Amino acid sequence: MRENFDTDEMFEPERAELGEKPRYQFKLNRRHFLEVTGAGLLITALVEVAPGQRRRGEPVTLAARLHIAEDGTVTILTSKVEIGQGSRTQITQAAAEEMGIPVEEVRLVMADTKLVPNDGATSGSRTTPRTVPSVRRAAAAAREILVARACAEWNTQPNRVELVGGAVQEKSTKRKMTYASLARSDELASAYQEAVPSEVTVRSVSDWRILGASVEKVGGWNIVTGAHRFPSDIQRPNMLYGRLLRPPSYGAKVTSVDLTPAENMDGVNAVHDGNFIGCVAPTSFGARKAVEAIGKTARWTIPEHPSSKEIFSYLKKHTVAEGSGFRSSRTRTKGSLEEGFSQATSTMQASYEVPYIQHVPLEPRAAVAEWEGDHLTVWTGTQRPYGVRNQLMEAFHLPPDKVRVIVPDAGGGFGGKHTGEVAIEAARLAREVNRPVSLCWTREEEFTWAYFRPAGLFEVRAGMDAQGKIVAWNFTNYNAGASAMETPYEIPHTQTKYWRCDSPLRTGSYRAIGATANNYAREVFMDELASAADADPLDFRLANLTNPRLRAVLEAAAERFGWKRRKENRKPGIGVGISGGTEKGSYVAACVEVEVDRGKGSLKVREICQAFECGAIQNPANLRSQVEGCVIMGLGGARSEAIRFENGRILNGLLSKYPVPRFKDVPKLEIVLVDRKDLASAGAGETPIIAIAPAIANAAYDASGVRVRSLPVRGEAFRES
Repeated sequence: MRENFDTDEMFEPERAELGEKPRYQFKLNRRHFLEVTGAGLLITALVEVAPGQRRRGEPVTLAARLHIAEDGTVTILTSKVEIGQGSRTQITQAAAEEMGIPVEEVRLVMADTKLVPNDGATSGSRTTPRTVPSVRRAAAAAREILVARACAEWNTQPNRVELVGGAVQEKSTKRKMTYASLARSDELASAYQEAVPSEVTVRSVSDWRILGASVEKVGGWNIVTGAHRFPSDIQRPNMLYGRLLRPPSYGAKVTSVDLTPAENMDGVNAVHDGNFIGCVAPTSFGARKAVEAIGKTARWTIPEHPSSKEIFSYLKKHTVAEGSGFRSSRTRTKGSLEEGFSQATSTMQASYEVPYIQHVPLEPRAAVAEWEGDHLTVWTGTQRPYGVRNQLMEAFHLPPDKVRVIVPDAGGGFGGKHTGEVAIEAARLAREVNRPVSLCWTREEEFTWAYFRPAGLFEVRAGMDAQGKIVAWNFTNYNAGASAMETPYEIPHTQTKYWRCDSPLRTGSYRAIGATANNYAREVFMDELASAADADPLDFRLANLTNPRLRAVLEAAAERFGWKRRKENRKPGIGVGISGGTEKGSYVAACVEVEVDRGKGSLKVREICQAFECGAIQNPANLRSQVEGCVIMGLGGARSEAIRFENGRILNGLLSKYPVPRFKDVPKLEIVLVDRKDLASAGAGETPIIAIAPAIANAAYDASGVRVRSLPVRGEAFRES
């Protein structure tokens, strides 16, 4: 259970997914597509090769991306998933914009490996800069083909026609041909089988009518009324329910177990294959009782395991040599540290710590697996449908055309649902009983057996010249991941070193990956340098900054927050803090006001003002929700979240013991969205989280004079002794 992956910014899960050479083909028949999508009669050509079996970088054909129904409805296909972040609405908007039709006339088929092209994982904030442009190009290409067909029919030119509600209309005569009628033409079949041209012209930002607007969430009504079926709600005919017996600690191996108590229960099937021990029953309650019964008979060997109390010294002692794959240790140098420190008139160094934390999605891992002969279908909540399909193929030695993964809109992920363990577990149980099996992890299983955001230790040293400019910067990161590790400030001599470590807990992606930790250590240290230089924290940052986009969000947040006024007029026990950062092509800055009572040992976050810029804004309401969600999630990592473990056991693997932010914890929020219509749109699901923790830590110091260099920042750290 100590598999570690995807904590380096260079790791891309779709490398494996898109890199394989296509070996298997299937015909996507019309009847099957209609059964799945309910889309009506398909007019366009259909896909002959499994959409996910393209080579990396090979363009998607128009037929694999877009279909037009008899009623004119446009269906868009993508492997991206909807886990609450708004991608369903955003991609729908993109298609509607380019096709010139209302959002209501676009249907989106997502994350079904039998039907959709492989757009890679829903991770790394890549949907906006990669998938949305792909969808827009496909829709624009279809639009141009339909317009060309209408012009040929009327013997006219494209500049003499216009798009009106899903139809091409001749401006002078007002005669129309609907998309559906145009798409019936056999002459268009070959065009639909061609790759979407990269040079197709999409609508400019100045011409946007649907993109750039706050479109209502697609499918939102079904979610708020309870009609939507999440992965844990999936029902199949003759379905049974599964439960697994988990080891008592990490690395434990079963030496003996008696299945008889479970097998004596009505309708229960028990499975034992090495450390895989589980039960299948007609009800989830029955499966749980059966597993509890055999659990009393199990005997285990339990290895030694470090505890969270010693984790940071453990990590530093257990670094892994360079050249160890995607997460390999590495060093990057600019200029000369020796020269930089020789120019410095003052130096400072400090170390910082961040703990392991969990993702805590509202819906834990869940899957329903169904075998039909040697064909396997799994409904599950994952951010990597093709990645999970590949894991199932490997686990059961199946070719691609015999494994199908379907991802209903799921209940949260935050980078925590990249792997297919629950899908494999459900499929193993289903194969044993030859019936569909539903397996839903409990909250405690999610806390214990899902992977964690890595813990990290940081050692930072810097030198400043007489004018307060940073001239040397040495930043060492143990284990936390290398995302956003390079400083965005203008420093002539820098060295950043990332040490991969032998982590005792299984680690993986988290919202913004390692950027949450790297930005925390860097921005708190920047505050310490400002204090040493007797400079205002905002002025100090701006004086060491040339990046105009980061400067813009720092200034926007400070202006809306009233930074100067609050710094000059703050009361005892009240402090303000600021931080900024950049990751994945977007920029963020946060200003925070806190109240510290050193007598009571309490810390209260009173207000947060955050400015965010991600290029041209495609949906302001959804973007605001994304930023607010990041701020609230960041509050948890800053103020309360930390996994505690000892002897290979998680000590706080329940929501009652692991406090995530509640309504009462959310302070006044003010979000400033900086719309850069002159820049390409970047993703927004991750970067807004990285500024919260350092801004809170800096504000707490401003209020109390006590510097806390470990997360979470708890009130008792400020109690007067």
